[in-house]
Amino acid sequence: MSGSDPFLSTFQFQAVDLDTLGSSEYTLVQLCVDDSGSVRDVVRQEESAIKSIIDACRKATRKDCLLLRTYTFNDRLTERHGFKHLMECHPVAYDNLLRGVGGTALFDAAIDGADALARQGRILQEEEYTVNGILFVITDGHNEHGLNRSASSVKASLDRAVKGENLESLVSVLIGVNVTDPDVATYLATFAKEAGFTQFVNAGEATPQKLARLAEFVSKSISNQSQACGSKKPSTTLASI
Repeated sequence: MSGSDPFLSTFQFQAVDLDTLGSSEYTLVQLCVDDSGSVRDVVRQEESAIKSIIDACRKATRKDCLLLRTYTFNDRLTERHGFKHLMECHPVAYDNLLRGVGGTALFDAAIDGADALARQGRILQEEEYTVNGILFVITDGHNEHGLNRSASSVKASLDRAVKGENLESLVSVLIGVNVTDPDVATYLATFAKEAGFTQFVNAGEATPQKLARLAEFVSKSISNQSQACGSKKPSTTLASI
């Protein structure tokens, strides 16, 4: 990256092909999913939740105005697909997505998610599209790996996404999955506050029932933010899972 680039992330992403766009406004959706060793026992349940999110969004009223990027993180970041039309994201493509190995580069993942949203948003705004964004970071634990980042580094990226006029508005949600240790829950809640996430949600144990509620929460949040596109304000956050 050049020294003049304002973004903290050095991870590259695949931008959407502008020639495929048929609407005048879009909501960018970023799913960042923990794939570290500590989630190994629940990776199939995580995949089921992701597929439920995709399936619900494919039935949404404004589904044609959603562009989705998905990546996973452990001690490195892996883009599973860049920003593309929601209707091109088929739930079956998320089978065997996760392996559950390595450490947790939580801060790097959050920064990459925010920066990718901002960069794609800037590209679209320069072409006179109206665009907002929503970021979900799904994890089960502490930051353990990655570059020399901090909660304040994450906050800088989240702030820049909107203050840099890259996005009309941004909703950012940190989600704790399979968090049963109160100390880990406290750590994540503190990180979310210090980093400036819009909301922290602890989804609890990765049971089928709770992951189903998580999928409903995420899809509803996406729908709300999409409906807010053009209002110059973020959508109202949901109370809980």
